Amino acid sequence: MIRVLYFAGLRDVTGKPEELIDRQEWTVQEFMDWVQAAYPDFKAKTVFVAVNEEYARQDDVIRTGDTVAVIPPVSGG
Repeated sequence: MIRVLYFAGLRDVTGKPEELIDRQEWTVQEFMDWVQAAYPDFKAKTVFVAVNEEYARQDDVIRTGDTVAVIPPVSGG
């Protein structure tokens, strides 16, 4: 299982703060394709993906047991 955490307004898009995905392995890009198919409002969002608390690139691999955080951009001053 892969644990997925949704932060800030992305919780409103998904209707949940987190979920478990039964998948052995996929790339960050494959994960984002899945998220956008499962939650069409994600297509209009800019997000960052972290795997096990480190920002990930599109070709990084997510494996069973990993935690994925989907994070919107933040601003502050």
